[in-house]
Amino acid sequence: MLSKLFYKAGRIVIGSYARLMLKMDVHWHETMTPGPVLYAANHPSTTDPIFIHLISNQPMSVMINSKIFPIPVLGAYMRRMEQIEVIHGKGQSDRVLKQAVRALAAGRSVVIFSEGAISPPEGFAPVHSGVARLALQSSVPVVPIDIHLRDENCKRVLTTLEGKPDIITWDLNGSYAITIGKPSHFQGDANDRLMVKSMRKRSWSISATFRTKANSV
Repeated sequence: MLSKLFYKAGRIVIGSYARLMLKMDVHWHETMTPGPVLYAANHPSTTDPIFIHLISNQPMSVMINSKIFPIPVLGAYMRRMEQIEVIHGKGQSDRVLKQAVRALAAGRSVVIFSEGAISPPEGFAPVHSGVARLALQSSVPVVPIDIHLRDENCKRVLTTLEGKPDIITWDLNGSYAITIGKPSHFQGDANDRLMVKSMRKRSWSISATFRTKANSV
């Protein structure tokens, strides 16, 4: 119950900021059927895990890099909102995927940034295996998302996260377009490496085609 209140309060704050500072345009290719889905998005800016919550009134768990969670107040708030901390390293991916599967089973949609990092300034990188593995383990539809920003509006700031130099890419004003594609369904054994590899290539192809069309609109 408390997490729902935190989620609603967070969405109100995010929505208020977006209305004042962003020219946000959300376009759906198809109306979603009821039930949880796996949103597979590109990741052009550090602010994407925040603004992505505005695409739907339904609660979502966003898979977010663990580097952000140690930030005072923000990290605790994200945990209260039931966001998923993605810890990179040996043996961590299975734990993270299990948490995402539990969220989907509980009726929450999940957002995964399929490249596993901030997208290149021009275009996007090949997707990691997380999309394929999570889709096969959960059997929910996969919906591609394209986030399109103007590169000149992005501010890149050198900072330190977890004791290591990093770059934060901010987009805090200007146009912010989100295009949501049609759902795809995948079936198979998540433990079958050849199946996962095949699905990974297929999901990358679907994402590439969709984002090319979305950016031409």
